[in-house]
Amino acid sequence: MEQMLFERIYASVVSREPTYDGIYYTAVLTTRIVCRPSCRARTPKAENVEFYPSLEKAVRAGFRPCKRCRPEEGGALRPDAVLAARADAVMAARLGEKLTLAKLAEALTVSPFHLQRTYKQVTGCSPAARLDQLRSDKACELLAHTDTPIAEIGRTAGFPGASHFAAWFTRKNGLPPTEYRIQSKGGTAHERE
Repeated sequence: MEQMLFERIYASVVSREPTYDGIYYTAVLTTRIVCRPSCRARTPKAENVEFYPSLEKAVRAGFRPCKRCRPEEGGALRPDAVLAARADAVMAARLGEKLTLAKLAEALTVSPFHLQRTYKQVTGCSPAARLDQLRSDKACELLAHTDTPIAEIGRTAGFPGASHFAAWFTRKNGLPPTEYRIQSKGGTAHERE
């Protein structure tokens, strides 16, 4: 491999950019491990690195796939994307609970800092913002398609009190829950009277 290309790929390893993921594989001579260039593991020294154009060639040369970045699995940022998807699943399943970042991280067996940073990198928003959106979507769906009492919808969305839910919902959606329900079912505000 020519030196200029090596330096360009190695620079992506140092900055953990996914630019060369799937195009080249980083083989670390000292550990005998092969990674994606974007792997979050400690950056190896340039003199301890070889790049392979395929994972199969690296494995045939005696390297084993990294357990952290899992180069044998497809997709950019694969382990990080899996963590974000698992976080989404936990949030969706536990909407009615008081779910803090610490509780979410504990459920996923990662640190809150790692979860916050990784989730934001993958999705572009924080877990708190996503949870807020999931709660809003669920509340809107229940208001529009059921006759469930508003207080119960609030509890389902994670709010113990109806007034707190109503204030949050109004701030989030621009309408109080009752108005939203009437409008979503094709009515007008005057039909309440």
